[in-house]
This record gives sequence, structure tokens and C-alpha cells, in this order.
Amino acid sequence: MLSTRSVLPPPAIFNDWMSHALRLAISAGTDGDVPVGAVVVDAAGQIIGEGKNLREVTHDPTAHAEVVAIRAASAAWGGWNLEGCTLVVTLEPCVMCAGAILQSRLSRVVFGAWDEKAGAAGSVYDLLRDRRLPYRAEVVGGVREQETKALLQAFFTAKRPERP
Repeated sequence: MLSTRSVLPPPAIFNDWMSHALRLAISAGTDGDVPVGAVVVDAAGQIIGEGKNLREVTHDPTAHAEVVAIRAASAAWGGWNLEGCTLVVTLEPCVMCAGAILQSRLSRVVFGAWDEKAGAAGSVYDLLRDRRLPYRAEVVGGVREQETKALLQAFFTAKRPERP
């Protein structure tokens, strides 16, 4: 059986999409939230949804960048099934976001920094590729990793008081 997943675009396009996600992440940090940004891209390479962490602004624990972007893409797409689309996010998705990714049938996830504390795309868990589940997504991690990681580190360093 042939897969309906799209062929991998050249890595340069990942950088372009990640640039957009990084701009959203910086905006989230400016708003006082953890600087994470995400975009959903259709098979033609067009951004159909975007999001940034909005937990602090909306007081909503589910307002992670991935979920916000998936909701926007589904509204633009006119349906929940985003098969053939790619989610590009600055930080490895958590368990909640991995569940949303699988439920929306996104075909690919591209992310920047690995999350060694809560990542669910290969570091702590690997839900996105778990063969026991009925749907899986292709995972590409570490895109512009140093840049995305530095943004997060700077945010948390600024949030934590210095110790004597």
C-alpha cells in the first residue's frame, strides 16, 4: 500500500518554517510565557496555522503552541484531519501535544530543541512513533537546535533568581 505522506522537502525549507516558529516563540516569551512557537504547513509548503504558548495569557493549561497551531490549522483547513501536513515547533512536543498531533493525523513533526524532562517525540517518551498506537508521525528533531535551545535557556535563566 502506498503512503499518503508527502515526500521530505529539502532541509532548507525546514529552516524557513523554523524561522517563523522562532518568531512566534520570541513573541510568547515577550508575553511572559515559555518561548515556544509552532506552525502547521500543508503539503504544498504553505503555513495554514500558527501558534505560540498562551498559557499565561489565557490561563489555559492546554494552550501550548502545538495545540494552538493545530486548532488554527484545523479551522483554516475546514476539518480536524491534517494528514499530509507538517507541524514545525521550536521544542520537542510533550505528552499532551503528542496526543493532539496523533489525533489530528499530522504526518510529520519537525522540532528544534529536545526536551529531556518532558519530551514525547524520542527523548523521554516516543509516543509519535509508538507502533502500539493506531497512527504514527514521522519525526525530525534537532532542526536549529542550538538556536531554539538558547532561547529557552535565556528565558529560564532570566526567570530564576541568582543564588548566592
